[in-house]
Amino acid sequence: MIRLGVNIDHVATLRQARGERYPDPVQAAVMAELGGADNITCHLREDRRHIQDRDVYALKETIQIPLNFEMAATEAMLLVALKLSPDAVTLVPEKRQERTTEGGLNLKGQREQLTQATGRLNDAGILVSLFIEPTLADIELSQQIGAGAVEFHTGRFCHQLALAKTTRQKQKLLEGLQLAAKTARQCSLQAHFGHGLNYTNSNWLQHVTEAEEANIGHAIIARAVFTGLKDAVAEMKALLNDLRHRPYLETV
Repeated sequence: MIRLGVNIDHVATLRQARGERYPDPVQAAVMAELGGADNITCHLREDRRHIQDRDVYALKETIQIPLNFEMAATEAMLLVALKLSPDAVTLVPEKRQERTTEGGLNLKGQREQLTQATGRLNDAGILVSLFIEPTLADIELSQQIGAGAVEFHTGRFCHQLALAKTTRQKQKLLEGLQLAAKTARQCSLQAHFGHGLNYTNSNWLQHVTEAEEANIGHAIIARAVFTGLKDAVAEMKALLNDLRHRPYLETV
């Protein structure tokens, strides 16, 4: 089974747009849990554009499923993570001018910083995942840095999949993720996926045998506007795991 992590950042984005106390991301997390979410993801950005410090502590105290805390590998965020003690931390790149995370970490350029951060989190008993591109070089570096998991940036895959015209073209695009996940498993790393996954493409992960988790936020929150969050989560989880939604593959 592919675990579904529901990112509730965009609920906080809506709240912050008006400076109100609602909608509450903690309430959203509870509804996601009722819909079958396996964990809750939130990203405390340095500019606090959506999730606020009080949100992460309230989430940790409220939800009954694991909390995945996304953060930049800075000293300030490390102090928050070590105090919060989430079940997992995903280290991600962060730029003030970006709308959302645009790509994987620069592992070579930040190797020392990431190794130190990963070591401190590991010592605290927190699973560390690195948000990376699905390349063999980044997977090997992630293992050397000391991570226990990698989350593959699927933004480019999702964009290219939407442009593909034939099943065979889509299968070819999928091969990169399949190889990346297999390599991660061989390196004793959990294979997670995130960014750009939605209700038209997430079911392709059913063909990635080693896929363990998908972290999805924007698509689920957008669908919830029309269906309600509980149903939106349940539908996404079915797309990831129900064989009736598994895409057809052409035989070569």
